[in-house]
Amino acid sequence: MQISDVRIHKITNPSEQKLKALVSVVFDEQFVVHELRVVEGANGLFVAMPRRKTAQGEFKDVAHPITAAAREMVQKAVLEAYREAEAKETVSA
Repeated sequence: MQISDVRIHKITNPSEQKLKALVSVVFDEQFVVHELRVVEGANGLFVAMPRRKTAQGEFKDVAHPITAAAREMVQKAVLEAYREAEAKETVSA
């Protein structure tokens, strides 16, 4: 399985200070997962998986990597794309 595309949708709403971007990731040019989130946490940026709220008010991931290696692959690709988008925005400004 390979990541064939990462699309970054930056969040500019000041009320969402920790949420930096929503992300879509395409796998093998055949399958897409929407609404991964780039979040600023206590230890820096991390990637949160898409989730939904249950009737009990809990949040459950609707898609997530099963192995640590797959999670690392997704996180690395998403954060690289996010940093590239940040760099392009800085150069444009």
